[in-house]
Amino acid sequence: MTKPDISYAKAAGLSYLGLAVFGLLGHLIIQSRLHVAGDAAATTANLLAHPTLAGLGVAADVGVVLTQALAALCFFRLFRPAGDLAAASIAAFGLVNAIVVLIATIFSATALTVVRAGGTLAGLPLYELNGTAWTLGGLFFGLWLIPMGLLTLRTTVMPRALGLLLIAGGAGYVLSAFVAHLAADTTVLTGLLAVPASIGEFWMIGYLLIRGGRLSSAPS
Repeated sequence: MTKPDISYAKAAGLSYLGLAVFGLLGHLIIQSRLHVAGDAAATTANLLAHPTLAGLGVAADVGVVLTQALAALCFFRLFRPAGDLAAASIAAFGLVNAIVVLIATIFSATALTVVRAGGTLAGLPLYELNGTAWTLGGLFFGLWLIPMGLLTLRTTVMPRALGLLLIAGGAGYVLSAFVAHLAADTTVLTGLLAVPASIGEFWMIGYLLIRGGRLSSAPS
């Protein structure tokens, strides 16, 4: 029976928790209050009215980049005993996703800089580019979850249902990257595709933080 390297369980759980918190705060909460899709004037007005909030949004996205990179490395070390190639895939796709989010953050940070300097976003669809990068970057986030799920199954000391849920969630993210632009509004569909991933991710976070230290005592 293969066991993960439990010395990295807490670090993986904490970095993944940071990734979830920063992602929820920056991309889902703050950006939704600032960005008005297809309306550069309204977005500019929101940035002018809430510059501190916009700055916090950029900082949160930088936090996503940092914690995604750390999580990728921690999960590589955690799962390496279960399979070198799959563990390397987690690291590789996680780091690529961090780069995609970094590029998306460059767009929103530039938008804030332009507005603070007295300019407008007319003709500069920076927040649209940010959103597109996040949407298409879901491909790599899905590819990060699939090998994580496979290795969760391979360890056989972690819940089998968790591994299956991560694989399903990863497939959902990969699929959403393809269907996101097939119609004018696919928000409901892409949201549904992300549900298994969200459940699996928070389950993994909780499992690593609460039970990670007990993995070494599991029967082999």
